[in-house]
Parts: sequence; structure tokens; C-alpha cells
Amino acid sequence: IEQDRASGHYLLGPLALQLGLISLQQADPVHIATPLLSPLAQQIGHTVALAVWGARGATIVRTAESPSPVHVNMRHGTVFSLTNTASGRIFAAYLDTDVVRRLLEEERQRRKQRKGAAEPAPPAGMPPVQPLPSWGDFERQLQEVREHGISRSDGEVIEGVSAMAAPVFDHTGAIVLAVTAIGPAGIFSTAWDGDIARALKACAGTVSQRLGASAAGPSDLRKPER
Repeated sequence: IEQDRASGHYLLGPLALQLGLISLQQADPVHIATPLLSPLAQQIGHTVALAVWGARGATIVRTAESPSPVHVNMRHGTVFSLTNTASGRIFAAYLDTDVVRRLLEEERQRRKQRKGAAEPAPPAGMPPVQPLPSWGDFERQLQEVREHGISRSDGEVIEGVSAMAAPVFDHTGAIVLAVTAIGPAGIFSTAWDGDIARALKACAGTVSQRLGASAAGPSDLRKPER
């Protein structure tokens, strides 16, 4: 510690500050969040998972199954769609805008390349492939996610299955994880301020706090449209 000469108060000294920065740099978000998954699954009664941003998008790295006999499974390594999943949209809402626009355009180009080829019908229970949103429409969806601090999906990937995802931020304000819950739509509430939403946000907030994130959240909650 060191003493402020003007006020006489004691403050953290250079060594303490340096140790704090080293601790933040060594903090592993997945390692910190993993012990919270099983209690969260027990609390909300649904399967929960951690997703990180990988080379192909939001990817599951940890799961905890629901205690309920009726539940939906998630598998390690599953990659979430950017535009029509709760996990994809939560990352898109807080990643750099230019990166998200590029990824959306790349997906659009891939679909155009496949357009001429005959695509097989989706399996039973899977909704038809939805057209990609325009950037303006997608940005409005992402703004809604930022306003509520959580994202949600109702039957977009599998009919009768709903999901919600909350963001985890590190000490720089960057999103590093998504805490995601998934379950049968009939017993899964996607209300913005429902029990599941509050539990996910509380869990994500605890991890963010341990990673040194500001209590106020990221500084760019209101990203301008481009």
C-alpha cells in the first residue's frame, strides 16, 4: 500500500495493482464458470451450457443436463447459427460490428453458392431454413438483445425447443462466454424478465465480476447502426 500525502488515506500501491492485473490476465472464463453450471441447471430445471466464440462461431464447450426427465440435450462442439440462435445472437450483439457484418455477408454468399444445388428437405421436427435477415433487420434484433441484456429463441432451430443466453464479459468489457439454457417450449419461459432470464443473468454476472468486469457492463451497449 501507499499513503496519499494530501489526504493521508492509504491506497493500493504499484505492486498490489500489478498483482491484480496479473490475476485478471490469468483468469480462465471457462474454468471459473464451469462449477456454476450444475447448480444453475438444478435451479432452473433445464439443460445449460457454456459457449465460446470459435473459428466457426459460438461453440459449446461445457454442459450440465437438466434434472428433469423431460429435457433437451446439447453436445460439446456444437456450433450455433449466428442469426437464429440465442447464443449466436448474444455474441453478435457484443462483438465488433464490422466482424458481425462480415460474418453475415459470408453466410449470405455461401447460401447463394448453394442456391443452384438441390438441397434435401429438413429432417422431421426441423423448421425450414429461414432467409437471412438484412443487416438493418439483424441490427434491430441485436439492439433488442442489448436493451434486455439477454437473447432468446423460440423454435427457430428445432420446433418446440426454446433457449436463452446471457453474456459474460472480461475486465476489458469484451464478451468471452455465453451462458445458455435450452428446454422444451411448453415448460421453458422466454420472458425477458422471467425466472430463467434472471437466473442466467445472475450466473453470467457472477462470472463477469470474477473476471474483473465493470458492474455497469460493457461501455458500448448502444452500438450505432452502420
